[in-house]
Amino acid sequence: MARRCDFTGKEVQTGNNVSHAKNRTRRRFLPNLQKASMLSDVLGQVVQFRLTTAAIRTIEKRGGLDAFLMSTPATSLGKKAREMKKRVQNALVAKAAE
Repeated sequence: MARRCDFTGKEVQTGNNVSHAKNRTRRRFLPNLQKASMLSDVLGQVVQFRLTTAAIRTIEKRGGLDAFLMSTPATSLGKKAREMKKRVQNALVAKAAE
C-alpha cells in the first residue's frame, strides 16, 4: 500500500539528517496518514479513505465530504477522490432528475 493521501496526493519525501558537524545522511519524511471514515450525505453511506490530517481538517472546514469534492477542481484531487467526485456528481444528477 502506497504511503499517499487519497485526496491531496501527498506522499513520502526524501532529504537529509544534518548533524552539528554537517554530516549528511539520507532520511524519509513520511506523511501523517490516518484511516478516516467519512459520511457522504448525497450517497447516504460511509466511505473509508487514507487521508493526511491536513486533508481531514480541510474537508471539515469546507462543510463535509460532498462539499469538499464539489468545490475542489478534479486536477488537484487524487485518483480515489476523482472517482468519488464522479459518484457524487452522478448521484446529484439522479436526484435532480427525480
